[in-house]
This record gives sequence, structure tokens and C-alpha cells, in this order.
Amino acid sequence: MKKIEDYIRTIPDYPEPGIMFRDITTVVQDPEGLKLAIDSLQKDIEGLDFDVIVGAESRGFVFGMPLAYNLGKGFVMVRKKGKLPAETIEETYDLEYGQATIEIHKDAITPGQRVVIIDDLMATGGTVEAVVKLVERLGGKVVHISFLLELAGLKGRERLKDYEISSVVAYPGK
Repeated sequence: MKKIEDYIRTIPDYPEPGIMFRDITTVVQDPEGLKLAIDSLQKDIEGLDFDVIVGAESRGFVFGMPLAYNLGKGFVMVRKKGKLPAETIEETYDLEYGQATIEIHKDAITPGQRVVIIDDLMATGGTVEAVVKLVERLGGKVVHISFLLELAGLKGRERLKDYEISSVVAYPGK
């Protein structure tokens, strides 16, 4: 039986020399790879007591939505600034080169809701840290964060050390 690692394409020296880019498009384009990815993420959160899944644009949608469906939970979208139609709150965070801003609807999370955050990749942890801040500002409680891939060499776990985290696959480098 194949593992998730068998579906991940590694592209050396992209986007710059020395980087080993882990491409998940090869996971989701293959029916067995996609099923394995969703089933593996679901296994990581089975048995948890939570109310809603939150995913950040866009790959958090790819993995979070089928999990919410499978588990009978709602799904909350965190989007890039200017993409949500109702009243929002926003969080700006640092990127390698510059900043980005994400938003969530003000009524997307109710105080006391228990939240699982799903994303494709944990690198430095900056994006998910911003998602956590949004959830908590709305009164939600993050009970777990789950990633398909983790680039352990970028130390995202240190940034998110106060939260329960799982990853299906962890690579030691960047």
C-alpha cells in the first residue's frame, strides 16, 4: 500500500536554490492519493470533541471541506483580504517577503465553539498563527491543528507550541 510520501512530488531548487519544494498537486490529482490524504487527516482528528473545522484559503479548503462533510461538522473559510462579503475581522502576518492579510466573517465562530484548523502545510507557522488569532478573537477555542505536510526544519511547531498539532508527513528540512 502506498503512503502519502509516495504521492508527493519533490522539486529541487524551487523557488530558489537549496529549497526542496514539496508539491501536493500530485497527491490530490490521484484518486488514491486524495483518498489517503483525507483519510489520514481524518484519523488525526477522530475522537476529538469539536464543533467546526476552519481552513485557510486555498488549500485549507481542499482538505478541510471534505473532513467537515465526512464528520458532520460545519466549515469556516478564512480568506485573503477583500474576498468575504459580510462584516469581517482581519489579521496581518509576515511572509518571507512582505506581509499578507486574512479575514474571517465576524459571525463565523461563536464564543465557546471548539475549533479544529486544517491546512496543507506547516512551514514557519505564520499563516496558521494568524488563523488562530482570528478564531480566538471571536471567542473560539482551538482544540487541534492538523497538517498534511510539515517542514520541521522551519520550526513552525515552536511558533504554535501552545496548541495540539499533528501532521501526516513531516520532512526534516526546509
